[in-house]
Amino acid sequence: MPATIQVRGNWIRRQALTMIHRAGQGHPGGDLSAADILAAIYFGVLRFDPAVPNDPSRDRFVMSKGHCTGALYAALAGAGYFSEAELETYLAPQSRLNGHPNRTYLPGVETNTGPLGHGLPVAVGIAVAGQIDAADYRVFVLTGDGELQEGSMWEAAMFAGHRGLGNLTAIVDRNNLQQGAPTEDTNSLEPLADKWRAFGWDVVEIDGHDAAQLLDVLAAPATPRSKPLCVIARTVKGRGVSYMENQAGWHHGVPTDAQFAQALAELDGEQPE
Repeated sequence: MPATIQVRGNWIRRQALTMIHRAGQGHPGGDLSAADILAAIYFGVLRFDPAVPNDPSRDRFVMSKGHCTGALYAALAGAGYFSEAELETYLAPQSRLNGHPNRTYLPGVETNTGPLGHGLPVAVGIAVAGQIDAADYRVFVLTGDGELQEGSMWEAAMFAGHRGLGNLTAIVDRNNLQQGAPTEDTNSLEPLADKWRAFGWDVVEIDGHDAAQLLDVLAAPATPRSKPLCVIARTVKGRGVSYMENQAGWHHGVPTDAQFAQALAELDGEQPE
């Protein structure tokens, strides 16, 4: 299974870069850092049926870092929510695959995101509903680390801890970079794990590119957990493409034809461990 997740993560990277290159816009750095997390979620953890996207018993996933739609749409298509051929329409006029995910356009999108600071609050609300209904679905939310500078994130975190939302898992894509600069130069987040614990969460820190670690933590049963879980997934912005890795300038941007060819060659060279 870990090898399959690694292959899927690399496939998501190739698809996202192809979509961005074709469309002439996008957010490749965050797409690439989140790809392995999304692969683990959709191909090893989440309980869902793409033929019945609104099944009340489904697990819920919220993409709080909603600007990284290249990776999200690739994962949704790979999971069967819509045809992979539709990825070719990314950001085209009248396409369902617009720059921010929209639940009225696409099955599998739980809530509209994009403006940062919204996804975790919505996920907390979904988890509270599940708690009230004594439902057994789990709620997962993927947030960027720069996004944690939004006050609404910590209001939601405080309430989730207060409610003891054991059905909720927040995953932080901790690539240490946001638009223009490192997070610690913009508005320092550390000690990040201690902050989540202070808000009443259990915290696990893992390598966000290690499929075995991702599956071990995310696939664990939510019951009888009495606290929400924060998974700080340490990642590399632009993972897998040498000239993008750890470069804040690739938060958004479009590779040239030569850069695109180099990126695909480097990604095609990645092999499962």
